[in-house]
Amino acid sequence: MDTTHIETLVIGAGQAGLAVGHHLQRHDREFVILDAATRIGDQWRRQWDTLRLYTPTKYDGLPGMPFPGKAWSFPGKDAVGDYLEQYAAQFALPIQLDTRVEALDPRPDGGYIVSTLGGRFTCDNVVVATGTFGRSPRVPSFASALDPAILQLHSSEYRRPGQLRDGPVLVVGASHSGTDIALEVAQSHPTTLAGRDCGQIPFRIEGPLGRVLLPAVIFAWRHVLTRRTPIGRKVMPEIRFHGGPMIRVKRSDLAACGVERITGRVTGVEDGRPLVDGDARDVATVVWATGFRQTFDWIHMPIVAEDGWPAEMRGVAEKAPGLFFCGLAFQFAFSSMVLPGVGRDAGFVVDQILDRTAPAKRAGHSAGPAGDHPARAA
Repeated sequence: MDTTHIETLVIGAGQAGLAVGHHLQRHDREFVILDAATRIGDQWRRQWDTLRLYTPTKYDGLPGMPFPGKAWSFPGKDAVGDYLEQYAAQFALPIQLDTRVEALDPRPDGGYIVSTLGGRFTCDNVVVATGTFGRSPRVPSFASALDPAILQLHSSEYRRPGQLRDGPVLVVGASHSGTDIALEVAQSHPTTLAGRDCGQIPFRIEGPLGRVLLPAVIFAWRHVLTRRTPIGRKVMPEIRFHGGPMIRVKRSDLAACGVERITGRVTGVEDGRPLVDGDARDVATVVWATGFRQTFDWIHMPIVAEDGWPAEMRGVAEKAPGLFFCGLAFQFAFSSMVLPGVGRDAGFVVDQILDRTAPAKRAGHSAGPAGDHPARAA
């Protein structure tokens, strides 16, 4: 199997991986970004049709390139995918697509081995930028006991109401994604939304009050709700394990559309039907808006903490020198999982990578594109 050596390897070409790449490029560091997709931005294009960002365009740009469009507009998912693709092209970032990482192993003499189906890389540093919540949808084990006549979709598979079967729909999970989907589905299907109330932003983000208050909320997401503050440390497990509050949708919107709201849990199956707050429900479709599982079993090192999340601080895995993460939920702040926060996190991670290099190398800072190193053509 062919082996290529590279100083820093970034796994994932989403917003986190691209931001890391930009910062590395500015410092003229040797790196390559690997991604399993065939096209940059497809992780956004594959979301449901009506998904829009919860933050205005003026806050959504990555380092070095503003997000195009009116400053106070809320881009759709295809626009985000296109922006990421344009960002990679603008800076000619070295990206190797159609390359799924199968394993990450430590090297006996230091550094790491990254294995893909097409070959191996050895590297001094690895940045895992595979997404906010991991690779694998979280669906309860009892879901397999539901009647096969019931269509089941995870929120990552949901695209539009036309996918769903005629008849009642149960949406499980009442964070911002679940409430967005429930409100849309309720236009054409009798809909029940089950799950704990995660709270709501108390104003319309796209209304006049949003122009006044949303900047303050985004400031709090970036500078108040952090791992350095007591309130941030209190909020962090809520975000990681239960999701964020309702942002665009309000409780009154759900009620106005006839959504049956149940704050109890879906706990099992009875006669092939889901048990919602102890009652078996006759439904035609279940949409699991239940988030994603942390699956880092492909990293062959003991870097996972008891809670299932990587043992890191601000993306630095102290027990594995040279291993970093970027794009994790609450990596540093609430904003870490949205575009307004990922650039700062990426910059911090790259600073730690630079601290591992010789001072003479760090002095060779360049604000322009990286040179024509062979790995950059990958």
